[in-house]
Amino acid sequence: MKIVVIGSNGQLGSDLVAAFSKNGDVVRGLTHSDIEITDPVSVSRALDQIQPEVIVNTAAMHHVETCESEPGKAFTANALGPKNLAVAAGNLGAALMHVSTDYVFDGSKGSPYEEHDNPRPLSAYGITKLAGEHFVRVTTPKHFVIRTSGLYGKSPCRAKGGLNFIELMLKLAKERGEVRVVDSEVVTPTSTAELAQQIVLLSHSDCYGLYHATAEGSCSWFEFAREIFTMTDTPVRLKVAAAGEFPTKVARPKYSVLENRALKSLGLNMFRPWQDALQQYLGDRVRSASSESLA
Repeated sequence: MKIVVIGSNGQLGSDLVAAFSKNGDVVRGLTHSDIEITDPVSVSRALDQIQPEVIVNTAAMHHVETCESEPGKAFTANALGPKNLAVAAGNLGAALMHVSTDYVFDGSKGSPYEEHDNPRPLSAYGITKLAGEHFVRVTTPKHFVIRTSGLYGKSPCRAKGGLNFIELMLKLAKERGEVRVVDSEVVTPTSTAELAQQIVLLSHSDCYGLYHATAEGSCSWFEFAREIFTMTDTPVRLKVAAAGEFPTKVARPKYSVLENRALKSLGLNMFRPWQDALQQYLGDRVRSASSESLA
């Protein structure tokens, strides 16, 4: 199939380009210099030239604090941008795969959220991402809205200063010898490489709709850090951060675990336990470093 990946230079986008290419699809990656999703003319011009069968959108305004301080800009990027893509996809007869977030929930449920649970976002980021979901779902019938959580991958995450949580933990452990991490937020760390493989599989179906797509299981950020240090044999003093030690300006869900109910009902769920994906990432990291040292 002919695929377009928007945001192809991002953490997830780069893995999507690789996964679609490995699958034998014809992939065109688009970055911000190629397409401005907030501009309908730019969207139509870029996509009309390519005539894709599937459009995958990973572009968004991700920085939660910036979204809170600039909600209008966040709405334009996270809501109107997906709407423009949905209109263009409908005109082309293409399927639109739109990546969304666990932040559409408030975290009060205390058990894994399923696709039918009512969203209640706490922040401008969550509100604008939910609005984007709605625009996609009502604008074009051939859509996949894919919510995920706690992403990490080998490519830099520009919204988080270039370091994912794993790389940040290992950097802090090396520099300080002691790391303090909150244990009050429970998530599902999800590998962008695994999510990309899941999206490729889903793209070759006509099972349109809303999906949760995360690794299996859950943990607090503290438990995630502990597993990182255990798997890497990193000498570090890991401690639970005191309440209020890392104050934030934006409310975040304390529990944002997602259950891949829709994928499982179709027999399409590819995800492994989060610990297995972490081990794969760390193994690839070591092999990459070894290859670079030999080059």
